[in-house]
Amino acid sequence: MGKDNQDIVIVGGGIGGLTLALALHARNIPCRVYEAAAEFQPLGVGINMLPHAIRVLSGLGLGDALKAYGVEAREFAYFNRHGQLIFSEPCGRFAGYPDPHFSIHRADLHKVIYEAVVDRMGAERVSLGNCCIGVDQEPGSATAQFDNGNAATGPIVIACDGFHSAVRRQYYPDEGDPHFGGINMWRGVTRREPFLTGASVTRVGTVQRGKMVIYPIRQFNDGTQLINWNTEQPRDDHKPNDWAAPGRIEDFIEPFADWRFHWLNIPALFKDAEFILEYPMVDRDPVDRWVWGRIALMGDAAHPMYPRGGNGGAQAILDAECLARLLSDTEAPEAALKAYEAERLEITNRVVLTNRAQPPDFIIEKVEDLTNGEPFDRIEDVIDHADLAAISDRYKEVAKYSLPEP
Repeated sequence: MGKDNQDIVIVGGGIGGLTLALALHARNIPCRVYEAAAEFQPLGVGINMLPHAIRVLSGLGLGDALKAYGVEAREFAYFNRHGQLIFSEPCGRFAGYPDPHFSIHRADLHKVIYEAVVDRMGAERVSLGNCCIGVDQEPGSATAQFDNGNAATGPIVIACDGFHSAVRRQYYPDEGDPHFGGINMWRGVTRREPFLTGASVTRVGTVQRGKMVIYPIRQFNDGTQLINWNTEQPRDDHKPNDWAAPGRIEDFIEPFADWRFHWLNIPALFKDAEFILEYPMVDRDPVDRWVWGRIALMGDAAHPMYPRGGNGGAQAILDAECLARLLSDTEAPEAALKAYEAERLEITNRVVLTNRAQPPDFIIEKVEDLTNGEPFDRIEDVIDHADLAAISDRYKEVAKYSLPEP
């Protein structure tokens, strides 16, 4: 698409939508972002940005800013519920990738991308307070309608309006409520001294008996860090409207009450948290179509998935890079949208299903089964290291961030 085209309409100013705006701008393709929120507020907790996503963001000139805000991860470490190390492996540049793996507060990541959009494109290119309620199209253009009576028309509309996408609902009106995985999550952040390497992405335990994911997301000048933590437990009481509700320690601490490991005191981590949020573990079944003429779904609107393996935000960023690249290579936007769907749909659908059935912490579940949940003397007597590495490698291959062959 050339410079003389109308502005592409991007519905949603989250990580995916703003990354798409930057990627289009870098290719001299004009666009505007329409965001439902009246103002951007710091939301969420930690997020892992895998090397394939960092490659895209660094290519957009954001590498230094991400390094200033986040923590460059050194390793993935897997422990059983007794605090015993099962398996560890380097990650990011420490594993030989050309790009780092950053753990960062979602609000910081969003701020970095948003400020780049405003600096390069102008604040007027992001229009707040416009909640999309539907889309339509005619030959040569597509239009997004907003709940305030406004509308935005462009050559194409890209729906980056998130998990509860109104555009997805328009094309899949019978989809119903999200798929609940029978698991609730409690997430929080705690400022404390570094643990393990000071840059470890750590998974502990299994969902059945209590599971945690723990990693640092911000470094302070006094040597302390902001530690992101996430717990998962089976539940049958999910309600469709439960989303980021305030959480209470007493609702989830029982399986973790004696998790005082030599490398980290888990009850203290909960007690000292700045806040606690409760989320349901939800996704949606994969669909076989994202594109209808001049309208396309992207990011969570296209492939909402369990927040496992650092893939929610990463896959949205990869969508953005793919879509911008294809749009820059053609004067036929409808053909570019179909090419984007062909390149990205099957990959992300596999990630959605793998996150349900065999996420990265399947390593821990495997050892839990082999040991009946009891402590072990030597992990080598339980399972071969190569078998554990193979489980990890399979997930990387599905998510398309395995190292290329030398």
